[in-house]
Amino acid sequence: MVDSLYYLPNDIGVSALDCGKAFRLLSPQEKKYAHYLSRAAWYGGLAVLLQTSPESADIFVMLQRIFRKQTPSTLAQVATAAGLSSEEYQDKLEALVKASQAFEEQPAEMEALWNSCSCLLYSLEDKQKQLGLGDKGITTYFSGNCCLEDAELAQKFLDSKLFSTASDCAVDGECESCCGTFNFEGKEFTVKRGDYAPIMERVSYHLKQAYAANENQRKMLEEYCRSFTLGSVEAHKKGSSYWIKDKGPIVESYIGFIESYRDPFGSRGEFEGFVAVVNKAMSEHFAKLVSSAEVFLPELPWPREFEKDTFLKPDFTSLDVLTFAGSGIPAGINIPNYDDIRQSEGFKNVSLGNVLSVAYATKKEKLTFLEEDDKDLFVKLNGPSFEVQVGLHELLGHGSGKLFVQDDKGKFNFDQSKVMNPETSEPVSSWYRGSETWDSKFSTIASSYEECRAECVGLYLCLKKNVLSIFGHEGEDADNVVYINWLSMVRAGLLGLEFYTPESKSWRQAHMQARFVILRVLLEAGEGLVGLEEVTGQDGKPDARITMDRSKIHTVGKGAIHRFLCKLQVLKSTADVEGGRALYDFYSTVSDTGTQNFLRLRETVLLRKEARKMFVQANTKVNGDSVELVEYEGSAAGLICSFTERFQDDAEQLDADLLDMSKRDAPCW
Repeated sequence: MVDSLYYLPNDIGVSALDCGKAFRLLSPQEKKYAHYLSRAAWYGGLAVLLQTSPESADIFVMLQRIFRKQTPSTLAQVATAAGLSSEEYQDKLEALVKASQAFEEQPAEMEALWNSCSCLLYSLEDKQKQLGLGDKGITTYFSGNCCLEDAELAQKFLDSKLFSTASDCAVDGECESCCGTFNFEGKEFTVKRGDYAPIMERVSYHLKQAYAANENQRKMLEEYCRSFTLGSVEAHKKGSSYWIKDKGPIVESYIGFIESYRDPFGSRGEFEGFVAVVNKAMSEHFAKLVSSAEVFLPELPWPREFEKDTFLKPDFTSLDVLTFAGSGIPAGINIPNYDDIRQSEGFKNVSLGNVLSVAYATKKEKLTFLEEDDKDLFVKLNGPSFEVQVGLHELLGHGSGKLFVQDDKGKFNFDQSKVMNPETSEPVSSWYRGSETWDSKFSTIASSYEECRAECVGLYLCLKKNVLSIFGHEGEDADNVVYINWLSMVRAGLLGLEFYTPESKSWRQAHMQARFVILRVLLEAGEGLVGLEEVTGQDGKPDARITMDRSKIHTVGKGAIHRFLCKLQVLKSTADVEGGRALYDFYSTVSDTGTQNFLRLRETVLLRKEARKMFVQANTKVNGDSVELVEYEGSAAGLICSFTERFQDDAEQLDADLLDMSKRDAPCW
């Protein structure tokens, strides 16, 4: 049962991400713009292989070589000829690799590839089966012998050297002032440039081909290219500023080293790039939410001084994804993640409509842990309620709250003599200084803590009837949407236990940890608001049952979230790492003591879990003066075919570059 965490079943759901209608409505120039941005995103997304584990790039290259030579259906025939059944064809990889045409044509190279990754591919040793620092897991962000204390020292060095001189790097254009060997707190640090250079070269090449529709897009692409060519964070920040100013484009995109969820230290950005087309009908709902934001923000449970001085109204659009390259596809995004830009220039929100419609489509017979009476309503309203939650989470969750800062010149962005801490009734006594950021201060808990804060904002504000009416929900329908939204959050908190590792007492997914924390808060509220009991299922195996008293959501539930959300914001605003960590770690604790035995419930969750769907994405290709959309069936074969065709232009050189970059880093592990 524990091992099931680390493999996917052969019958995992695979769905095509449909964007055909949206793409075909684009003008020829918009299609070309989307095509070249997509090419840049897909090439850049390959950096994730090198940001994950030592064997990832080798596995990718090996599979690409096999499937470029033979399609999945052809390989099935090869497998049968080699004596493998249809089930074994999907499981016994070594026999298939050695029976493939790719192996037949290049036996030495393919043997070397197999040997380099096969043991690690199947290893379930603690250090190799999950992301983590030191003995707790593997990560290619740090060398194999790096522990948390080493990571903290490295972060202090980076804060003192690189980020404090970012403006100098932008001036000299080459970032040479950041490179070299430095002594810091008795340790020697050597800083070099050029990681992922062959990939970033391809990214920049395709960005330069993209046809910009306006000056903001032109400058945005120019700065992105400079960032990926020189390794300049400052250039990416400038590109992000132009991106914010590019209001309401038909083709929306963002690209770069963005989210830090999968860095065990919570600081380094993983590459992602997306290209999507605006869904005008759904975007109208979000536009109304944006226009009402200044009415809803004062409703949040913290004092006015803890809110941004000015709410900079962002773009908020519903998009159909054409391309999303990275380690996963979210349902919504609030970017950029640069705190200084968000506070002074604003941000954008997007809801990914075609992802929502596929990922959150639920079949009644596969619903776990709910009472029968709740299942029909859940199936009906899980999608609409999540749409409301995503809107509030992204716009008024991530878009709210102020960070108290004293800059390098000693200037404060708040009146430290007057602003009171509502939790202590004393003047605010801590804040961010100089180059400190939310991520650098709160490090390992920053991502999950912020997701939890945004989720709480969604739960809190969805109780407002004028919020629900924006999304077309009135009367009994509105009440049902609130109920399913809260019930869904509680269920998600229980399901989140799949992503907790008891051996290392660590969480592997920021959003899932956040939802478990909310489950704990609502259980703690008592008064029968939430029930969670262990039962025996109809199959005689352990099961669990969640109940929620909908009559107490607006009273007991609202009060609990009000108090918790205020604490989260105050600790964040005041850079109170010690207090924030104590609070968040307490509610994140998974134990076998107390009213609920969460460790035992985790075993039940693993027993009943359903694997998340995989997405098949389309490709684009230039044909003369036009751009064509190439779509694939929603199956494992369609997924494989989409990837082999995606990189066929320079396949062999790309293989060589990926293997070379992987080999260069190998001594670190």
